[in-house]
Amino acid sequence: MAGRGRTSWDAWLVGGTAAVAGLLALHSAVPNGVGRLGSLLETFLPWLGLAVPLLACVAALGRSVPGLLACPAPALVWLWMFGGMWFSSSPGPHDLTVVQHNVADDNADPAGTARALLATRAGLIAVEELTPAARPAYQGVLGASHPHRVVHGTVGLWSAYPLSDVRPVDIRPEGFPESWRRGLRATVSAPGGRVAVYVVHLPSVRLGPTGLTSAARDESATLLGTRIAADPAGRLLVVGDLNGTVQDRGLGPLTSRLHAPPRGFAFSWPADLPVARIDQVLGRGVEVTEVTALEATGSDHLPVLGRVRLR
Repeated sequence: MAGRGRTSWDAWLVGGTAAVAGLLALHSAVPNGVGRLGSLLETFLPWLGLAVPLLACVAALGRSVPGLLACPAPALVWLWMFGGMWFSSSPGPHDLTVVQHNVADDNADPAGTARALLATRAGLIAVEELTPAARPAYQGVLGASHPHRVVHGTVGLWSAYPLSDVRPVDIRPEGFPESWRRGLRATVSAPGGRVAVYVVHLPSVRLGPTGLTSAARDESATLLGTRIAADPAGRLLVVGDLNGTVQDRGLGPLTSRLHAPPRGFAFSWPADLPVARIDQVLGRGVEVTEVTALEATGSDHLPVLGRVRLR
């Protein structure tokens, strides 16, 4: 390769690796005003790490020493941000398990899905997109082992432990009908102590020609975050389909008040090829030590299992 061409090639590779490192470390600086590009980037942020081996291969094939020398920088940034999810120590003991699943309102086998959730032996089973027609199937499978139940609209909670202080949670964005009911709260008397549990399903997000349409979801997250801030419970869990990752700034008014598990990517959507975890188990005053994605059911989401230590 000619000298000038070589210099240009090296510059492009070094610039590419610097751009990847910058997007990882400074993702919050990407503006959200146009098409919510910042939220879009943050939804798939861990996957940006795949650019590193790609750039390294290109640099090796092109015999670019500067390009190869530049590759460790974005790799180290990725490890700093996400390495703990792979390399963290064993989560240790836990007091409570909760399985969370968007069961899909078009699920053709609700009883089979309920059996899969029951097989997890979780003390708490939270579901979204629960239809009136499917409700008897879930109750028929879960009712014996999880006799304590609350359903509000399309969200439900089956519990092996007694429930009290049960109430609906209104997270409707402006303009949504009163029939849109996707939030509930209950106090669970678990063996390790009482914990307030929210089961929620935030509005859907769509990707179109103008970018990400997430205004309704962001508004709902703000409403829920305000409710969480005012909740006096010392121990609190939020489980549900948030239609966003914990890195997505659109969920910031909610996720900034909660702690995410330090271990496990647990990509949950779409079920056929999971690329993002939008189904969450988050805590305040408790420690969610790990979250794990489970095998597919009849839904377009995977269930996720959270292990919780009650402090």
